[in-house]
Amino acid sequence: MKFYSGFSLKEDQCFFDPFLDVSDFTVAGFSYGAIKAACYTAEAIERIDTLQLFSPAFFQTKKESFRRLQMSGYFKDSERYLEKFITSCFAPLPKSPIKFGENSAKALEELLYFEWTKELMETICSKGIRVEVYLGLEDQVIDVEGAREFFLSFATVTSIRKGNHFLQELV
Repeated sequence: MKFYSGFSLKEDQCFFDPFLDVSDFTVAGFSYGAIKAACYTAEAIERIDTLQLFSPAFFQTKKESFRRLQMSGYFKDSERYLEKFITSCFAPLPKSPIKFGENSAKALEELLYFEWTKELMETICSKGIRVEVYLGLEDQVIDVEGAREFFLSFATVTSIRKGNHFLQELV
């Protein structure tokens, strides 16, 4: 299995163990990693049976002012920005221990401005790849309803009723 981590993270695969299809023919990604996983899958020539997208970064419905605010916050104080970002990923639950990986303004910009397109998803589906999307309905990071509406045409969409961005359920 090939797994792509979320923005600024590493070794975050463990959060998705209950959902992961651990197979040599699965590609998976979380949030920003979902973008990377989908792009990889669209271009791949090797066998891939399943693409799993966990809380795919879906910001194409957000206003430009939102994107600019995110970028300026990162440029102003990247450490503070990342701390607030990760806290919001776990909200409304307390933050769990995570490992930070590399991050950059370029990666954040790619995450914020990436547009999921019908063409990208049709390319993946035309290869016979099964697409699974997992969304936490309490996610405070992405546009969950916009993502659900978009992906329903191409994927099996599983909604975690009380799940946050990491798909952890509130009790």
